[in-house]
Amino acid sequence: MTNVSKSKWLKILIPIVIVCVIGGLWFLKNAPNSELEQGVSVSNNNPDFVLEVTDQLDIDQLKSYGLPIIIDFGADSCVPCKQMAPVLKALNEEYQGKVIIKFVDVWKYQDLAEGFPISLIPTQIFIGADGKPFNPENLTAFQLNQYVTKDTGELVFTTHEGGLTKDDFMKIFEAMGVQ
Repeated sequence: MTNVSKSKWLKILIPIVIVCVIGGLWFLKNAPNSELEQGVSVSNNNPDFVLEVTDQLDIDQLKSYGLPIIIDFGADSCVPCKQMAPVLKALNEEYQGKVIIKFVDVWKYQDLAEGFPISLIPTQIFIGADGKPFNPENLTAFQLNQYVTKDTGELVFTTHEGGLTKDDFMKIFEAMGVQ
């Protein structure tokens, strides 16, 4: 090859290399870092992220996402539950992919409440991103109840009885590590 043809190839090749490097850097900077950021399985079509539970509540499936979980056991005709309904709906939309929020109408789906410590409605169950009951440093600051096994003292449930405001939820989210 002559010097003239080498010069032409370099004039073409160098800009192409520069564009490829810049494009590669842009892609690396803007590429999603996790499955959740990519939107894998976290969508409005996924029944695991729909607010209202109508047929089953698969806690193990929900835990598999590695997100904090809040399950509100209430009823459509309960006054405090009705007051909390718009808050739950807004939080579920705003925190989709960061927190799993579920609502179970215990009058329609009594069997879904079996095994949970529910003595009044609304009652919320809090599960941390690690799949274990939420265990805040300052339990009384959130007015939460904890249930432990008699024999081992293992924490099995963290609950709140009664209604919660958006501010209450926001404080709990922060304590659960939700950004």
